[in-house]
Amino acid sequence: MLQALQQPWPWYVAGALIGLIVPALLILGNKHFGISANLRHACAACFPAGIKFFQYDWKKEIWNFFFVGGILAGAILTTHLIPDPHPVQINAALARELAGYGITDRSSLLPRELFSWSSLFTLRGLIMLVGGGFLVGFGTRYAGGCTSGHAIMGLSDLQWPSLVATVMFMAGGFIMANLLLPFILHL
Repeated sequence: MLQALQQPWPWYVAGALIGLIVPALLILGNKHFGISANLRHACAACFPAGIKFFQYDWKKEIWNFFFVGGILAGAILTTHLIPDPHPVQINAALARELAGYGITDRSSLLPRELFSWSSLFTLRGLIMLVGGGFLVGFGTRYAGGCTSGHAIMGLSDLQWPSLVATVMFMAGGFIMANLLLPFILHL
């Protein structure tokens, strides 16, 4: 069993498990899958009076806190208790391209040259971490949900706004990865 946890699962296993979450949530209590709503629930729990947007019965959605807590616990367990001694395997052409940007550390899923406290205080770090975080937060609120909520739950419910949002998420990702990111990484 431990050996099965020490290697990545095939996409078709993980995909099927994620896909089974949608009907399970609907059957078990008409719940909707998504991560970004948890920020609203947390704010409603911490600031019960004052802002009208946070005045609702957030306790009906407390299962979301356990869901996100499970994601965090799983991430901590897999990165600290089951360390992978091998560097992240990527295509050789991508490794050469990243090396051209000064990104050579593949010892973890997130390269330290981009995701560390020291890189946060560089222009590149501010743009990517702070600016990117703001844009993701704003976009999530503006789109009425995050990628998991729209692409997994909304598409399975055949909701037109979720299809539009998912297409825009993908288009934005392609534009960022192919046009903007190479420019930012040269900063």
